[in-house]
Amino acid sequence: MDKLLLVEDDVSLGKGIMDFLKMEGFDAIWAQTLENARKIDLKDVDLIIQDWMLPDGQGIDFLKELRSNGNTTPMIILTAKTDLIDKVVGLESGANDYMTKPFETRELLARIRVQLRIGEQGGNNNGNNAVDTKGILTLGKLKIDNDTREVTWDGGLVELTKMEFDFLKLLVENPNRALSRDEILNKVWGYECYPSTRTVDTHVLQLRQKFNENLIETVRGIGYKLRPQHAQ
Repeated sequence: MDKLLLVEDDVSLGKGIMDFLKMEGFDAIWAQTLENARKIDLKDVDLIIQDWMLPDGQGIDFLKELRSNGNTTPMIILTAKTDLIDKVVGLESGANDYMTKPFETRELLARIRVQLRIGEQGGNNNGNNAVDTKGILTLGKLKIDNDTREVTWDGGLVELTKMEFDFLKLLVENPNRALSRDEILNKVWGYECYPSTRTVDTHVLQLRQKFNENLIETVRGIGYKLRPQHAQ
């Protein structure tokens, strides 16, 4: 049974979401403040549903705390904020999805299931995480120097464009998680220059040609991830 944490101070909304989640078979727990959320052991929590504005602070700060401490638990942000810049801030701070109030619980359920499915695709990492030493990410045959922006594959230097570098770095930082095309676009290209999802496919092809055709795996219905054997 998937375990979900809801962080929401609105009692009426929170009760409605909790009842719905339990009806759908989830093991759900509810915190109405950031103080209470911080007391919860997140090691068994599969997904967090987080309100932006809370009586003792902003949910976005809790999100930043988790990400800075290495916690990668998927999070869906709930907020009444509708401006595009707020959505950008939420996603760039590490949120996996974003929903504006009011919303239909069925849509929330669909988004929850997407995030849980992505997590399952990225499960069983067997310790295959990138090691960051003095700004150099190492994962299998790959080494990425964040300072010089140089990439080596099996000891040989590989020349990449800026976007190829940023795209590859994103994959290496998430070696056990399938990334959707939209998430890749948001985090690599951003909203100021928003291309189509075909741009992601094109860059996957270019990276496969420069490294190995099996380096990047296509996850049907979701997007892309690094193949497990390249994280050994």
